[in-house]
Amino acid sequence: MVTTPGEPVLRGSPYRADCPTRRILDRIGDRWTVLIVGALWDGTARFSELLRRVEGISQKMLTQTLRGLERDGLVRRTVHPEVPVRVEYTLTEAGRTLREPLRALEEWAIAYLHDVSASQEAYDRANRPAPDSANRGR
Repeated sequence: MVTTPGEPVLRGSPYRADCPTRRILDRIGDRWTVLIVGALWDGTARFSELLRRVEGISQKMLTQTLRGLERDGLVRRTVHPEVPVRVEYTLTEAGRTLREPLRALEEWAIAYLHDVSASQEAYDRANRPAPDSANRGR
């Protein structure tokens, strides 16, 4: 990073509560961000295409997430002045750098799905209240 004299140097420490990197981690760690970046992996998509590709996301959440990604410089929104207006979204250069780390998270989730599910089931069984514990003390 190049700075001029008198310009503050930004240094990140995400373990500090007041560090701006926390907001960046919140953005890129959000499940919708992970899925939207994945949906834009191969190029440009329209809003309706993203809505179809990312099952379970609401229009409101897709809009909010895309606006946040655009604000953070990770997604570019292009409006084509046609009738009707055509709006497309694509990853910026910075957004494209997220593809590999987020793809690694996606692949990890797929690879360890069975292990995590088995652990969750075992934990839930071990911590389930006894069947008659709800009626005790009555």
